[in-house]
Amino acid sequence: MKKLWLHSVRGYIKLGMFFYFKKIEVHHVENVPKDKSVLILSNHQNALLDALLIATKCGRFVHYLTRASVFKKSFVDTLLRSLQMLPVYRVRDGWNNLSKNNPIFETCSELLSKNEGVVIFPEGSHNLNRTVRPLSKGFTRIIFETLKKYPETDLQLVPVGLNFIKAKEWEDSVSIYFGEPIKAKNYITDYTNADVLALKQVVHSNISELTTHIPSDDYDTILNRLEELNVNFLDPVRTNKCIASNFEECIVNKRNSFSVFKSVLKFLLKILLIGPYLIWSYYAKPKIVEIEFMSTFRFAVALTLVPIWLIFFGVLFLFLFGWMAGVGFVVFVLLVELLLIKF
Repeated sequence: MKKLWLHSVRGYIKLGMFFYFKKIEVHHVENVPKDKSVLILSNHQNALLDALLIATKCGRFVHYLTRASVFKKSFVDTLLRSLQMLPVYRVRDGWNNLSKNNPIFETCSELLSKNEGVVIFPEGSHNLNRTVRPLSKGFTRIIFETLKKYPETDLQLVPVGLNFIKAKEWEDSVSIYFGEPIKAKNYITDYTNADVLALKQVVHSNISELTTHIPSDDYDTILNRLEELNVNFLDPVRTNKCIASNFEECIVNKRNSFSVFKSVLKFLLKILLIGPYLIWSYYAKPKIVEIEFMSTFRFAVALTLVPIWLIFFGVLFLFLFGWMAGVGFVVFVLLVELLLIKF
């Protein structure tokens, strides 16, 4: 039953993402071992959407370390745990809560010893900046504990780069780059601080190659220049090369010339989905404190309220005007959304 539940949820989220994102590019997913212990380590820009993208595109069911603050309500706690998410506490949650991570890390070690997969965002928090921030050492602790308790575990570390064009906007596109597996044992000698630093350095370097990494020293100037050139942020290799060459080796892309057509479609879609749109604009959106959660909550509205709206009016039109009107309404709305998103 658990596998059926996970397959059903993953399939539904995949369908939702098809209608939410203009494009999802997946590169080198074959680098994720299917039958080995794997720790997936990704940059973290777009809150819960990052985890959902990895969940639907990594090719296997995995477990996730998720900020503990979202587990506060019992219903949410039950739902998230059913989706193989585990709460992890950070310093901002209070020093007294950090000890609660001990059983969670032990659970991760046990899962990895059984050739399961675990996803961690080692930056420790999310941020929209196109920079891979310094990594926390929590993931190294899980690696150490796993190999100490279960020394025969062939633990593989897979770095991941998530790249968004405009992470907080709708009609966005994303690319996911799965890096080559790193054998954890190769970077551990005596379980010392030197091993921690070596692991953090190699993982940080790998993630930085898989996503756009703008140096923090002159971040705003470099970002503005990249946006002026309209570089392809879905291609981190070329974008990083552009930065490294001081903008001499950059590929300039043409801008979308269908802005008027898309504006008409967007207005039409707002009318057709007026209920969910008003709830999002005047109830959900104003309550968002962290801008990194903008896309996550927008996607949640699209995944829940929009289907309810379509079903309600589809059934209403079916009873009032016949099945062709009911089905026609649903199909028309979906076609308008696909035209708006995909073109």
